[in-house]
Amino acid sequence: MPSSNLTSEVEPIRSSSSVADAKGKLGVMIPGMGAVATTFVAGVEAVRKGIALPIGSLTQMGTIRLGKRTEGRSPKIKEFLPLADLEDLVFAGWDIFDDDMYEAASKAKVLETSLLEKVKPRLQAIKPLSAVFDRQYVKRLNGRNVKKGRNKMELAQQLRSDIYEFKKSSGADRIVMIWCGSTEIFLRQSEVHETIRASETGLERNDENISPSMIYAYAALCEGVPFANGAPNLTVDLPALQELSRRNQAPICGKDFKSGQTLMKTVLAPGLKARMLGLHGWFSTNILGNRDGEVLDDPASFRTKEESKLSVLEHILQPDLYPELYKDFYHKVRINYYPPRGDNKESWDNIDIFGWLGYPMQIKVNFLCRDSILAAPLVLDLVLFLDFAQRATELQNKGIQEWLSLYFKSPMTAPGLYPEHDLFIQTMKLKNTLRHIMGQELITHLGLEYYD
Repeated sequence: MPSSNLTSEVEPIRSSSSVADAKGKLGVMIPGMGAVATTFVAGVEAVRKGIALPIGSLTQMGTIRLGKRTEGRSPKIKEFLPLADLEDLVFAGWDIFDDDMYEAASKAKVLETSLLEKVKPRLQAIKPLSAVFDRQYVKRLNGRNVKKGRNKMELAQQLRSDIYEFKKSSGADRIVMIWCGSTEIFLRQSEVHETIRASETGLERNDENISPSMIYAYAALCEGVPFANGAPNLTVDLPALQELSRRNQAPICGKDFKSGQTLMKTVLAPGLKARMLGLHGWFSTNILGNRDGEVLDDPASFRTKEESKLSVLEHILQPDLYPELYKDFYHKVRINYYPPRGDNKESWDNIDIFGWLGYPMQIKVNFLCRDSILAAPLVLDLVLFLDFAQRATELQNKGIQEWLSLYFKSPMTAPGLYPEHDLFIQTMKLKNTLRHIMGQELITHLGLEYYD
């Protein structure tokens, strides 16, 4: 039986200190055992065996400055915070295909066979639980490893039973869920999303405005499990699920992993704005051939992704404040499914800018990246930081964890609050949040005291 008897209430976590220790095992449950999930899990296993480094992971490789520059205090983040140790992670997941993680990783063709062979036994032991899936929401995929139920509430109850059974069988003390599944069709918030009661009635009545990712999120939050949304789906951008998150002290964050072309935009656009260089237009196109590319070949799923990718420049450049520089700039995003490229995504950006006296210039960016290689360390950081947030008394009942905006194309914020997309502001927000929670002085980079 699920731990809270199939209600939307759980016993809140209590700690005698500001952050409870990371005792015992941390379970990581992943809807969608495709390229990103298998690259993440295989990578963690490789790091644990000492045959690779967790490059790209802020929690594992990053440092955090404490105090003045003259003090020379910059510990590693994983030494500064009481984070779960990689040795304490245990994994499970759901997928519509019945391949175990080794088979799925082999088919994804992200990692070399020689590396996969070294972690093969661990990956083979992770077999997918049957998934909640409906082709109405992801039209280009179909699989047989799918749950059946009278209605969506029954499917949610089955997911809650999965969470309970995994926690019991793995010996995990805590669980985090992170969505690594596909992009669903574009949905708008409706009445069924307004309150917990309305959502639960909608689950009972099979409301079409409740997608599979929302069912996973509902199940997780009912069980007091933090939830991260790695896709651009609506999922937890909903009053009902945000209320459930706060009530059950299960932090949430999202959405859409910021891993490739958008990462470059959040680096370059702040530079243009800092130097007051104008923008006429930014044309972006991509080719990729993995399962994500196949899903996004459907116009309804692409619209969800497009909404996420297009919002970045508007928020960074703030054309209302700088109309002479950014009013009416043209922004176009295209994604093309090209099977021969597999997970090795390639993006092109043509950026038409102007400078002193209005003279035009151009920037061209050709980024040959590996989609899942960039996303995997984000998954690791989000898992560890969400678990940390749930153990931090000041964060656990906030619901949305805006300080994790660094990891997303379309960061969640409180209603009515615009998101920060600037990578450098996001990094400062994250590190200052960690300093604050751990009782350290915030760093503003003012620096006048060095010249007194």
